[in-house]
Amino acid sequence: MPSSTEESAPAQRAEASGWVERAKLWNRRLHYDIGLMTLFYVWLFSLSGLLLNHQWSFAEFWPDRPQSQVEREIGPPAHGSDLDQARDLMRQLGLRGEIEWTTTRAEATRFDFRVSRPGEILDVRADLARNRATVQRIGLNLWGVTRMLHSFTGVRMDDPRNGRDWVLTSIWALAMDGVAAGLILMVLSSLAMWFELRSKRFWGAIALAAGWLSCALFCVGLRWLF
Repeated sequence: MPSSTEESAPAQRAEASGWVERAKLWNRRLHYDIGLMTLFYVWLFSLSGLLLNHQWSFAEFWPDRPQSQVEREIGPPAHGSDLDQARDLMRQLGLRGEIEWTTTRAEATRFDFRVSRPGEILDVRADLARNRATVQRIGLNLWGVTRMLHSFTGVRMDDPRNGRDWVLTSIWALAMDGVAAGLILMVLSSLAMWFELRSKRFWGAIALAAGWLSCALFCVGLRWLF
């Protein structure tokens, strides 16, 4: 007569096998869903990367960019930091976007800054003594917007003054973090699915090694070998 231990062993193996199959199913679902969610972001960054890497004539936008300039009357900006004053001037001028500090404030009566948003660059030059501000607008077409989004972060590592001060910039940066995390999860799920296919392990290992070696060449090898 079989013992209770012997009777429970097949049930435990069946339960473990069930957990493994459910994990494989969720891994595939995760891979597909993340791939669909990040698909257009990946295409966007792939296209913009190609545009940044090549000078294709059909994608040139800067020489033919539309420009305009207008002078407006302004009131004294609110007291506070430069950022507070820039925000107040933007409110007066009806501007929206990410504030960029492009020059150092040399005179108390001069206040210059840039407002950027996908499709538009606005250079604001305020004369606080005359209570007048000149706004130069530079328009960007679709190719310009695509390039701009590739590096639209609102921060500069070498300039602590530039930080994210527009809510849409923060949302865009958060979306990019999500895309990066999603791609990491997709790669991990791909490794798990590849390892399940015994017949594909050899060639998959070669492809994996080739990718690792080529990446290591650029990340580390160029420093030591060339």
